[in-house]
Amino acid sequence: MNTNRIPTHPGDVIKEELEYRGISQKKFSELTGVSYTMLNEILNGKRPVTSDFALIVEAALGVSPQLLINMQARYNMAVAMNQTTFLSRLDHIRRACAAVF
Repeated sequence: MNTNRIPTHPGDVIKEELEYRGISQKKFSELTGVSYTMLNEILNGKRPVTSDFALIVEAALGVSPQLLINMQARYNMAVAMNQTTFLSRLDHIRRACAAVF
């Protein structure tokens, strides 16, 4: 089940929220105690949103942490389902287990 379109990374939502409110990454980093590098990587989809970070975002911006974590899970699943090497491994596991069970 390859997905042609990868779901939105939750960092995009947070990035748009910061821009809408006129809050710079540097200011948000300072206010929340999150390193600027980590924040920037999350906002650019290079690092996942963790439960801790989602709770920090909720405390700072009021964005639902469950929304962010669900978005991250959908994103992770779509990325995994688009990795041909991993899909081949899953196919091998399915065939091997079908022969045993």
